[in-house]
Amino acid sequence: MDRRVGARAGWLIGAALLLAPAQRAHAWGDEGHRIVALVAQHFLSARTRARVQALLAQDGSGLTVDTSMASEATWADHYRDSDRDGARVRYERTWRWHFIDLELDSPDLASACFGEPRLAPHLAASDGPARDCVVDKLDEFEEELASPLTPAAERLRALQFLLHFVGDLHQPLHAADDHDAGGNRVHVSARDERAGNLHHYWDTVFVAELGDGAPQVAYELWQRIGPRELAAWQRGRPQDWALESFGLAQRVAYGELPEPTGRGRYRLSARYMRDSRAVVALQLSRAGVRLAWLLERALGQ
Repeated sequence: MDRRVGARAGWLIGAALLLAPAQRAHAWGDEGHRIVALVAQHFLSARTRARVQALLAQDGSGLTVDTSMASEATWADHYRDSDRDGARVRYERTWRWHFIDLELDSPDLASACFGEPRLAPHLAASDGPARDCVVDKLDEFEEELASPLTPAAERLRALQFLLHFVGDLHQPLHAADDHDAGGNRVHVSARDERAGNLHHYWDTVFVAELGDGAPQVAYELWQRIGPRELAAWQRGRPQDWALESFGLAQRVAYGELPEPTGRGRYRLSARYMRDSRAVVALQLSRAGVRLAWLLERALGQ
């Protein structure tokens, strides 16, 4: 089995595929989020890259390995989980912000975003209601990052959430649900892989199969992104990207599942594994390009 991004065929497959209150896994895992940030960093202008790094240098939370863009892209997961075994204040406030549960049988953006609650006047986005979704939070944090009136601490927080949430939104099972907590309750296995749940496979297994480490995978991904891809992907808003991710979940993550065994488990085929890797490569690439585009809009002026 080819474990590299490499083959052009895999990329073309990915392009062709385009035509719940349960505990969630980390979308993409740390490795996937680092890949997204490294792809985005490649496409940032030198001025915006410097502004991003100057903001991140103010992070004294100790929740990331360092204050590089790739490391800070993991901050939101670590922040959420930092009191998960204790007071759970951070966890309960922010865990729903990482996804949007568009149901396969009745996708409705407003209900999946808990009625799209509005921020109270003068309330920071990081203090917003716990019952909200990744689409709304991306819009709120982008607005804060772009405003010179946002206090410095909140501007840093907005950047940290943006670095992470753009990646989250592009994980298909963070934008779709089949009354199974985004695949967390779907038990799967595959050749040469340990059995687990479907969400975990999309978070980490397919990412790991793209190559050896985030720098290598990010390099291979951005080498394949040309003017045509940039023009196609640098458009739309988070709600559009959510529907795009939902479509991929509908067609591939759920749509290509085989018939379950008598015990309700799924043995993933070679085709499922191949198509899923291609979609993951495509979505990590899109997320990186769109993160860079968003940061340029907010900080590049």
